Amino acid sequence: MQRSQIHSHGLIYHFIHMAKKSSKGVWYIMRQSEAAGGGSSVQSRPEPPMHLAVVACGERLQETLTMIKSAVLFSIKRLQLHIFAEDQLHAGFAEALESWPGFIRSRFSFTVYSISFPSENAAEWKKLFKPCASQRLFLPLILKDVDSAVYVDSDILFLQPVDRLWAFLPQFNSSQLAAMAPEHEEPRIAWYNRFARHPFYGRTGINSGVMLMNMTRMRNVYFKNDMTGVGLRWEELLMPLLQKYKLNITWGDQDLLNIIFHHNPECLLEFPCQWNYRPDHCIYGSNCASAEEDGINILHGNRGVFHDHKQPAFRAVYEAIRKYSFGADPVPSLLGPLEEALLKTTNTYCGKSHELLTRRLARSLENVQRGEARGPGRSA
Repeated sequence: MQRSQIHSHGLIYHFIHMAKKSSKGVWYIMRQSEAAGGGSSVQSRPEPPMHLAVVACGERLQETLTMIKSAVLFSIKRLQLHIFAEDQLHAGFAEALESWPGFIRSRFSFTVYSISFPSENAAEWKKLFKPCASQRLFLPLILKDVDSAVYVDSDILFLQPVDRLWAFLPQFNSSQLAAMAPEHEEPRIAWYNRFARHPFYGRTGINSGVMLMNMTRMRNVYFKNDMTGVGLRWEELLMPLLQKYKLNITWGDQDLLNIIFHHNPECLLEFPCQWNYRPDHCIYGSNCASAEEDGINILHGNRGVFHDHKQPAFRAVYEAIRKYSFGADPVPSLLGPLEEALLKTTNTYCGKSHELLTRRLARSLENVQRGEARGPGRSA
């Protein structure tokens, strides 16, 4: 028996067990494999899932699916995916995710949302930086029933379980409500301290491509600012900030986040650059100490490097994960070809650091191979 339910956001319909098309041809999906009760008595509630949010517009369907693939492949606890996408991409997400094997689908649920901004300023928010990018600023206001979430750009690859990043949440002190990595480790080649025309966090700013959020705190805190002597709630802060700084910001919503945390540094936990490793960390020589020590946990292919030939080492990792077939032995079918491809990139600075790209990934794939990463909701 199929059931449907209108989501509190107003635009989202949840369909359990199957994707279904609306009269307008738009797909709204939530997969809830745990909803099938079975008939056995349940003695304790299942562990709550980790929430992972992403925004996809334009030609980002395959890139986003590859990111999700890397998240689902390694994660231990169940994932609840929140996919914000232009309407023409909804069917593609539904069909692709529902086509994955059952033992993979059992590890996650997903909801596809339409892109939405406050109606009175929607056009201005949508054109800020890249199309739809500023949607992330409104996640605490849209996902009102979600306590905490990981937001990632679509050009992210997890080389470690999402669980390891989620584990930063209990490390927040009483004032911290978000975690991000610095924009750069080396001030001499960093962007914000050399070119920014607005306040920014710390010495080199922060990069918002990977952002861990306690959204309950974000909704409740009054943020210090340079527009008024009183604190402003998150929903009160965003539009005045845009109006004040829109002629001075280059990187859109990331710049607004830098301004917010410049005035509220006690609200931010910095995590190491290995959790948001970008070409900037290797194109001028290796300058991410945590990655050199421990390997790369999250690879961020910004500037389109997953798809062009400027950083072949980054593209090699992306292609290896994209081409991997669920259920295949991951060490010979993913890691082996990747290591072979990376040896052809050693003429580049990032290619010279190829061992950093595979150190954590190799351990994660070995765990998948041995089944040691299985937890609630994971079945062979």
